[in-house]
Amino acid sequence: MGDKYKVLVAEKISAEGVEKLKEYFDVDAFDGLPRDELLAKIGDYDGLVVRSGTRVDAEAIGAASRLKVIGRAGIGVDNIDVESATKKGVLVANVPESNIISAAEHTMAMLMSTARKIPAACASLKRGEWKRSSYQGVELYGKTLGIIGIGRIGALVAERASGFGMKLVGFDPYIASQKAKTLGIDMKPSVEAVLEVADFITLHVPKNKDTFHMLGDKQLDTVKPGVRIVNVSRGGVVDEAALARAIKDGKVAGAAIDVFETEPPAADNPLCPLPEVVVTPHLGASTTEAQYKAGVAIADQVIAGLTGGFVSGAVNIAMPHKEVVETLRPYMPLCEKLGRLFVNLTSGAICEIEFEILGDISEFDTALLTVAFLKGFLENISMDAVTYVNAPILAMERGITVKESKSRRSRDYVNLIQVTALEDDSNITAGATLIGVNQEMFVNVLDYDIEIAPSRYMAFVTYEDRPGMIGRVGTVLGSSGINISGLSVGRRAIDGVAGMGLSLDSPLTPEMIEQLENQDGISRTQFLVL
Repeated sequence: MGDKYKVLVAEKISAEGVEKLKEYFDVDAFDGLPRDELLAKIGDYDGLVVRSGTRVDAEAIGAASRLKVIGRAGIGVDNIDVESATKKGVLVANVPESNIISAAEHTMAMLMSTARKIPAACASLKRGEWKRSSYQGVELYGKTLGIIGIGRIGALVAERASGFGMKLVGFDPYIASQKAKTLGIDMKPSVEAVLEVADFITLHVPKNKDTFHMLGDKQLDTVKPGVRIVNVSRGGVVDEAALARAIKDGKVAGAAIDVFETEPPAADNPLCPLPEVVVTPHLGASTTEAQYKAGVAIADQVIAGLTGGFVSGAVNIAMPHKEVVETLRPYMPLCEKLGRLFVNLTSGAICEIEFEILGDISEFDTALLTVAFLKGFLENISMDAVTYVNAPILAMERGITVKESKSRRSRDYVNLIQVTALEDDSNITAGATLIGVNQEMFVNVLDYDIEIAPSRYMAFVTYEDRPGMIGRVGTVLGSSGINISGLSVGRRAIDGVAGMGLSLDSPLTPEMIEQLENQDGISRTQFLVL
């Protein structure tokens, strides 16, 4: 049926990618479609290929009466409403591997440029000047490179920097120490520990609530004097105003920035005018090879999606056999939430995860539930778009071993998903189940007998088991205007340490968390957004 399908390529991809699509389908290719033309045309097509410049939102998907596959020629799917596509049964695929080498090489180019002041020297010479002494640089050899975020791109940068004779230190709370060791990276316990010793710093992290402005005034106060900072990851992970101040104060010798909080950067951007700063217009993936690979790779994804092949870059996924789907469907979002819970409970590198299925559902092929957990666990810590297809691969690349076990016996619940993660030398445990008519419930959180329904905002407090502690937590939150919509407490022994789970109507600020942890008897407060 492939010859009956029509594919719309709404933005320019490599000619090779277009030609590959034409071998199978009727293809109309454009260098960019205005919004009104896209909405007018999309209803006639079975496949759509876009890059980052086309917004495929609920309105566009609603107008696409025949659409079966959306292919994003690149890593992100921020411009695609994946939820609307999934509800309509439209497969969404991307090609996250297409630009990792280009991004790593651009990082090295930016590293060299800021070390040797190449752009400024080039501009000076073109003005007819000959000021060799003004552009004296520094060598990379023997210097310490701090890598923050050691996913695929960070690992490639580590390999290349080793070739320059650089010493490598790094921080990534979700990378196993053995994996880092194979890359020659001396792992540090915190970002600040990296900043204190690094001569150069490069960032390779996704942008989320934990990484937004992760290099701000406080962190830049701790850097080694004369450090140079490179960001080819995401705009917003560096506080641009704080970095500009640190450069003007002489604490930071230079920076190389490819991504900005607002793109294109505003006329009053504090970094662009500084002579110590090398800037490029988001060129990390802008190579002939990356564009070629992205075009050909997304063509392969769309061909597979429309002809019934294996879509390795699927961001959403078609469900397996009907019987399995109907049984496991309610547990899939629960397992994703359990994964998001775990990533907030852990503070160190996870090297092993034991995923245990107890109860009647253990008779089915429950591998999809393990993948759902990994997707939830990895989606906020990975630079890659995490899918049901690539979640196990990303876990393996991070040095995480996943063990699965099943048993028909479940002591307390009809069905129970119990997960134990080995973090350094300690274990972290939590479980999830469905009660009644598919009421989601977290249970046994941190091995405390807590039973609480997932909510958007949650907190888990560890405290000394003594009278008045629950009231103390309530008083602190109440005085801050935080309403508690659900609460569950559990303990392992009388007069020992207890755990408290809370569902909240609004988020906690860092100041509120600090105020809670300053209370006598409270040892730790963990806040998360599900």
